[in-house]
Amino acid sequence: MATFGVIVSTRAFFPGWLAEEARKKIVNKLTGMGYGIVIVEHDAMPYGAVESYEHAQICAKLFKEKRDIIDGIIVVLPNFGDEVGVVNAINEAGLNVPVLIQACDDDLDKLDISHRRDAFCGKLSVCNNLKQYGILFSLTKLHTCAIESEEFTEDIKRFEKLCNVVNNVRKARILAVGTRPGPFQTVRFSEKILQKHGISVLVEDIGNIIAHANSLESGNKLEAKISEISSYTGIPEGTPHDKLERLARFSLALEEAVEQNKAVAGAVQCWNVLQNQFGCAACLAMSMLSEKGIPQACEMDVTGALSMYVLSLAAGSPAGYLDWNNNYGSDRNTCIGFHCSNFPASFFGIRPTLGVLDILGTQLGYDNCFGACTGQVRPGPMTFCKITTDDTTGRIRAYIGEGEFRDLTINSFGGSAACYVPNLQKLMHTICEEGFEHHVSMVRGNVADIVEEALTKYMKWDVIRHS
Repeated sequence: MATFGVIVSTRAFFPGWLAEEARKKIVNKLTGMGYGIVIVEHDAMPYGAVESYEHAQICAKLFKEKRDIIDGIIVVLPNFGDEVGVVNAINEAGLNVPVLIQACDDDLDKLDISHRRDAFCGKLSVCNNLKQYGILFSLTKLHTCAIESEEFTEDIKRFEKLCNVVNNVRKARILAVGTRPGPFQTVRFSEKILQKHGISVLVEDIGNIIAHANSLESGNKLEAKISEISSYTGIPEGTPHDKLERLARFSLALEEAVEQNKAVAGAVQCWNVLQNQFGCAACLAMSMLSEKGIPQACEMDVTGALSMYVLSLAAGSPAGYLDWNNNYGSDRNTCIGFHCSNFPASFFGIRPTLGVLDILGTQLGYDNCFGACTGQVRPGPMTFCKITTDDTTGRIRAYIGEGEFRDLTINSFGGSAACYVPNLQKLMHTICEEGFEHHVSMVRGNVADIVEEALTKYMKWDVIRHS
């Protein structure tokens, strides 16, 4: 769970007891939800609330001391608050984390001097000052709300996910295994542009992975991985043990490379060196890593891996990596998403079955292409995203949107999904005209709002929201 720095602010000529009450409520709410909190001691200032520059310095000092554990800052305005105190506390702390501004509702029958809040107005002043200082901030869904309200509960949960995306993307380490397939210029990208935004790309020769896989000694470690594979997927009856051992060897070698590089995501040269030199598909190993929260993109698509990582952070569940692949008959708002595939099991929504790379197998030999995760993705809401680097402008661009997986018949092999997207034809035109790749990342659930705010407001990327 996240840890939040909390600032409760008050203004002297408003009732101080409102600040004291709000402090108790926000502390109880956050701890009750399981979050850690960093807040100044109650006795450090009247009512334990910031209302001056001196108070701001005390708060900033505490936040700086705890900077390594603070994921975001929540500002609570029980009354008008003190914008100078709030903005200086955040500015001098210098944490560069997302900030959420909450203001409390007034009661219509309590607008007298002893009870009125005016937080509705105070929030405008605080946000004005944050804007002046260049401090990025987020808002609650309602302009004002009660601390104990369900609306604020949802705001906090959403804010946690936003912090998770922003803080982790800014320091992401992506492992690039091998080179891109020669025919796929579409997955070109700029390491330098990514690095400018804090995203490091680590490189590993696919030959080194294969050599390490070959060097692994037979024994308990390999058998344990084979057992894990057997639990994770459905294995066709009669599958030779040596095929499973080959998959286990590659899986262990890839996992060790990820661990050694401290990578949070990866992109793999999944054809055709691996099939020709080692005799298996990369899909299963990639699927299992993705299921463990370390997303893996095919065809050395580094920005595809980044797209998966962003979605998995926002949703809290594994993301899949697909092609926008086929129309679905005459239904122009539905298409087929497809890959060989490396979909994680929870993304499928079912236990996948091991199969072969049906298309590549025609050229590389089916015996060399065993290890794909096959099946059809189960129905449910989904969010899609694709990030790319624009080398001519030096910018990072993305598109995002929401749709749903539908329970429609797909007579195909590999991994597939019936993807319904409102106004799909407009989306396809956007992808074509803007020059995005044919790859896309998808995740179960509706998290486009979180991703859009994280990438647009905090990362300063150019984002197209499909609607």
